[in-house]
Amino acid sequence: MKTTNIWLTVVLGLVMSVFVPVVVPHRAFAQLPNGYGPAISVETARKVAAAAVAEGKKNNWSVAVAIVDTAGELVFFERIDNTQAGSITVAQEKARTSARFKRPTKAFEEALVGGRQAILGLPGVTPLEGGIPLLIEGKIVGAIGVSGATSQQDGICAQAGVDSLGKAPAASAGKAPVKK
Repeated sequence: MKTTNIWLTVVLGLVMSVFVPVVVPHRAFAQLPNGYGPAISVETARKVAAAAVAEGKKNNWSVAVAIVDTAGELVFFERIDNTQAGSITVAQEKARTSARFKRPTKAFEEALVGGRQAILGLPGVTPLEGGIPLLIEGKIVGAIGVSGATSQQDGICAQAGVDSLGKAPAASAGKAPVKK
């Protein structure tokens, strides 16, 4: 009877050490508090992707760029010529991870590098920098994912796409400009 209790304690301890860090994430890796808004429009997604592609071209990085909606489904995709074929899927998965988990994929990469291997057990997580949620008027409307260069370079391109949302008034995002 005592041997069974010892083994039960050991197994329970192992399970808790693996699953508690996943269920109760470190504060630095917490999801964004922002709620989801209406999904990003194709026109706005096209502009965000164009900024990320421009950053890649400026630095001579061949990248693929995916923009997804709030559910992580593809809205727009573009890649620079000669980008490796594998980056097509990886860009989409980075964007999907970021949209569904409401945080940059860099948070998962940093957690993994920091020793939190339990991250690998989360379904649908791509723990590589380059995925960032897209916000309009404080609401998550989708996410961008970039792949093809190093993770850090992918993150720079993704940030350029995110930054492009701040250059236009949020109220006009996704709408045709009004001509005067």
